[in-house]
Amino acid sequence: MTKPVPFDEILAALAEPVRRRILDAIADRGEVTATVLTQSFDISRQGIMKHLAVLERAELVTSRRAGREVLYRIAPDHLAETARWLGGLADRWGHRLEMIRKIAEKA
Repeated sequence: MTKPVPFDEILAALAEPVRRRILDAIADRGEVTATVLTQSFDISRQGIMKHLAVLERAELVTSRRAGREVLYRIAPDHLAETARWLGGLADRWGHRLEMIRKIAEKA
C-alpha cells in the first residue's frame, strides 16, 4: 500500500515564495548543496537549511550525504501527484463555472 500524499504539508511548503524559488533552483541544477543554494539567495545558510527541512518533511526534496556535503534533489512523485490533484480541482471548478454561465445565459 502506498503512503498517502501529505497535501497539507505540501501546500504549506509551497505557500512560501522562497521555498518555491529554492525548488526551482534545485530543479535547474539537478542536485545541489545548501551552500551552493545560499549563493543564489539573500538568505543565510541556516535560513536555507530551515527551508530545505520544510521541503524535505513535505517530501518535495530528498537528500543524500556525499562525504561532508549533503546534496538535495527534487522528489517528483508528490509534486506530480499534487499537480494532478490541483488539475482535477481546477477541472471541477471549471465545470461548475461553465454550468453557472449556462444558467445565467438562460435567465
